[in-house]
Amino acid sequence: MEKYYLAIDIGASSGRHILGTVREGKVILQEIYRFDNGMKRKDGHLCWDVESLFAEIKEGMKQCKKLGKLPVSMGIDTWAVDFVLMDKDNRMLGDAVGYRDDRTKGMDHKVYETISLKDLYGRTGIQKQIFNTIYQLTAVKEKNPEYFEKADSFLMIPDYFHYLLTGEKKQEYTNATTTQLVNPETGSWDYELIRLLGLPERLFGELSMPGTTVGELTEEIKEEVGFSCRVVLPATHDTGSAVMAVPVVPDGEESMGDILYISSGTWSLMGTELHKADCSMESMEANFTNEGGYDHRFRYLKNIMGLWMIQSVKKELAKAGQNYSFAELCQMASEERIASIVDCNDSVFLAPESMTGAVQDFCRKSGQEVPETAGRIAAVIYNSLAACYGDTVKELEAITGKTYPSIHVVGGGSNAEYLNRLTADSTGRTVYAGPGEATAIGNLLAQMLAAGEFDGLKPAREAVYRSFAIKEYKPVNKS
Repeated sequence: MEKYYLAIDIGASSGRHILGTVREGKVILQEIYRFDNGMKRKDGHLCWDVESLFAEIKEGMKQCKKLGKLPVSMGIDTWAVDFVLMDKDNRMLGDAVGYRDDRTKGMDHKVYETISLKDLYGRTGIQKQIFNTIYQLTAVKEKNPEYFEKADSFLMIPDYFHYLLTGEKKQEYTNATTTQLVNPETGSWDYELIRLLGLPERLFGELSMPGTTVGELTEEIKEEVGFSCRVVLPATHDTGSAVMAVPVVPDGEESMGDILYISSGTWSLMGTELHKADCSMESMEANFTNEGGYDHRFRYLKNIMGLWMIQSVKKELAKAGQNYSFAELCQMASEERIASIVDCNDSVFLAPESMTGAVQDFCRKSGQEVPETAGRIAAVIYNSLAACYGDTVKELEAITGKTYPSIHVVGGGSNAEYLNRLTADSTGRTVYAGPGEATAIGNLLAQMLAAGEFDGLKPAREAVYRSFAIKEYKPVNKS
């Protein structure tokens, strides 16, 4: 009888329930439920509707019962940095404010009154992003200090959902590292830093690694969804799960430490794996981060704005009555010849009122040709992403002293054929694209490894290579 595992992968714009099983050494997937997500403005802030999201989590679980495919375990991954605070009666304090909200404006300078940016990087290895949890918590301290007076629990978003399912509170390691409050040497909270910042130390408990059992579903949840199962921690940071699913060629020359990847979705996370964090000033100045990974690895990567830009443009075009698919936008972009390039990591692209306008303004202010049509705007975005990837490869090789012959593109962006071709040309490396559902696959792998389906991460990654179509793109023009 086949064993089923359930991955619930919730991204910034949508979520999905995917059942997985192992059959003849291959991972077999079945998507059973999908739902929309997005921040909503509430009381002047951009917030996540966690109540609605939890209702969707349960609704998708009910589909397992309808299909007669009951999972032996399940786990949830989401985006990073966002959290909820709860009082001693387990009631939420305030709202689940999202990372694109502007409450963190100026909070970096508040933090630097206590610890310098260099010292902060030196002790955490996490790149500065104004939405990092450390700045969000500082915003709470400055603007809503009463929350800290009442707070009894601090849970990242997936940890909160796991609590709602089981009644058990676990703080998962990979997502915790994105708070910029974890010591990369000890793999636990940096309590000295937490005290320096005046944050309540009681909120930060023991960190749990992917593969840890959270608990069984509560009686109430069992009754509602129609079955019981274990809740097992995946790498709850979606990129942590996606990187677990980077395929390895069985008996190939590529070693685990020589993998170069792009987890391509709303964000592009480009990097490699290290066994020891690089907290050097050279690393900080290049804006690389050392996020926690499976089995105490470090995801040494750079956050790049990613497909958020083209997703935003697509929505704006739809509002104007121009309904294009991503494939159509890729095709239109491939037919254009425009040399304009924007800095994808510029903060103007984080949450503009109009992404189209932001791209045009950047080109105008930098003296470049201003794209006017949908195809030309898409071309500027795709070419800019590829150029950023090319620069990042050079920086990575200079810092690590390694040469990476190929790039693995996983996640939804692995289906963007035009961007993959541009990436191969811009980097001068062979691009292996796929699998598209890398985050859900990595989520499943953590559960499967905990259940003994594979002997380790390398055999699990080899199974990914055997299980899913991987498309190859050779560079035409060497960089």
